[in-house]
Amino acid sequence: MDVLGLIPDAVLDLRYAGARNLLGRTVYARPRALLRLSVARRVAAAAAALRARGLRLVVYDAYRPLSVQRLLWAARPDPRWVADPARGSLHNRGAAIDAALADSRGRALEMPCDFDEFGPSARHGADGVQERAAEHARTLRAAMEAEGLSALEDEWWHYGDERLRDAPPLDAALEDIP
Repeated sequence: MDVLGLIPDAVLDLRYAGARNLLGRTVYARPRALLRLSVARRVAAAAAALRARGLRLVVYDAYRPLSVQRLLWAARPDPRWVADPARGSLHNRGAAIDAALADSRGRALEMPCDFDEFGPSARHGADGVQERAAEHARTLRAAMEAEGLSALEDEWWHYGDERLRDAPPLDAALEDIP
């Protein structure tokens, strides 16, 4: 399911569809945010709760082909930050989203650090993070967890449906999915 189909006001900042990512290059030929329908519905419910507070969801990544997971692993083979493609991640199963917050006009809000800035400030509740950014991260987490999505403690932006951990990883390119 295309996230925009259920969340038309989502702000797409798909980092792997451009060069502003840990690889420093474009790896998605088509900028799309796809999720399994069950996960997309949960994210849409979280987005609705955020919208009621004058906030919009920013989407950095969603479904990620296993071939892209291999590229990320080759660049950063550290399981604290990148899932080993031998096991795959929830992203490879269409069951995870990397997200942030924007105001009602779509302007990005301060978050603890940039997306994929792996380090101590990426952790939920990290010390030394400006209070406004920490509050935004807590707001995002509360909305996602209220819909049954789990946070990854080392990445404030990552939320997934752990019930799909055993689903098979997928490797269809975004441009090949109707």
